[in-house]
Amino acid sequence: MKNNNPHANHRARMRTRYRTQGLTGFADHEVLEILLYYCYPRCDTNEIAHRMLREFGSLHNLFDADVETLITKLQCTEKIAVFINLLPAVANRYFRSKWGDNVILDEGVTAGEYAITLFVGDTIEKFYTLCLDKNYKLINAVLISEGTLDESAVYLREIIRAAIQNHSGHIILAHNHPGGTFRPSRNDLEATRHITDAAELMGITVIDHIIVAGDTYYSFANRDQHVKGYR
Repeated sequence: MKNNNPHANHRARMRTRYRTQGLTGFADHEVLEILLYYCYPRCDTNEIAHRMLREFGSLHNLFDADVETLITKLQCTEKIAVFINLLPAVANRYFRSKWGDNVILDEGVTAGEYAITLFVGDTIEKFYTLCLDKNYKLINAVLISEGTLDESAVYLREIIRAAIQNHSGHIILAHNHPGGTFRPSRNDLEATRHITDAAELMGITVIDHIIVAGDTYYSFANRDQHVKGYR
């Protein structure tokens, strides 16, 4: 049967290229072009990918956009907008699943890498308390708040409650700076000191506070700032 899709051979070559070398050597627009094969079965997705990146400036800006923004700016269907918006959410679910149920956070690098996975795809600031047992095994990652950390006293009650409810004497604080630097603000520094001092009075040890920005992180423990540190 004759193939009515004039782009079929190009798509086949792109898929073969991916299968043989992964995404190594692929430009961002080519990555997006391949993804869009599953949205546009019979047209040139290369130009569509270029147009989307021109509109949003980068892959992460595109993927972080909400569905309504995508529909409005790209003049695309809801189906396509949901597909694009779903990608970082699926990545977040994938990374959490990959860690499994036996997560040991007994040093800064592992804790930092785990914290990064907590915030994949998030476009607003979130604050977690990671509750650990005496062997530094993760019991639970508790979402404390969404929004800017500007009133540490408000969050302190929830942090203490999370530790007590999970029977955890050791906790790691983690929050993200979406679209910003991983460097702590003055408020981050003051909040960390306040939370650490107050938690200690309750017999709870804050061993680290990790700030995540994209695929990088800042560990207070690695810099001996305000927290107890690992082991």
